[in-house]
Amino acid sequence: MKNFLLLVCLFTLPLTPALAEKADRKKPLNVEADNLEHDELKQSSIFTGKVLATKGTIVMRGDRLEVRQDPDGFQYGVIKPSPGQRGFFRQKREGVEEWIEGEGELIEYDGKADRLTLLGRAEFRRYRGTVLGDQITGQRIIYENLSDQFSVDGVVGGVKPTNGSGRIRAVLTPKPDDEAAK
Repeated sequence: MKNFLLLVCLFTLPLTPALAEKADRKKPLNVEADNLEHDELKQSSIFTGKVLATKGTIVMRGDRLEVRQDPDGFQYGVIKPSPGQRGFFRQKREGVEEWIEGEGELIEYDGKADRLTLLGRAEFRRYRGTVLGDQITGQRIIYENLSDQFSVDGVVGGVKPTNGSGRIRAVLTPKPDDEAAK
């Protein structure tokens, strides 16, 4: 009987549709840093010094990472780079061979809303495989992963950036013909 069940499983396995990978928010957060200050009561951690954090397909880099967890288990993070530098964020998009990545003087990640906010000299890129598809710059970029929408501001709080006109810049590349036909 066991052999029969094993054979049934082996023959039906290839017919089962591929399941999408689990959401990154359900994966553990792995961090490498020079220092850690953790407060169990507040469910918060502050990592400092050459921080490298991964959570599923998410990769974050900066000089400081502040993470807190709410009572429902959702995590929220703030990445701060060294002075004059930009923090880095990268994540694979669900169900497609695309990656988003961004840089900013401050990066906020909201695990519950699945929202990424890039502030100060912000840059957002979308890669199709390894090919750069879209590239956007501004002072504040908000990417809503669940709805696949983003907004870009060239001026934040009425203050123009010191290194530009306050206008956003965008290069939006159409999908290749083979993808557009789907």
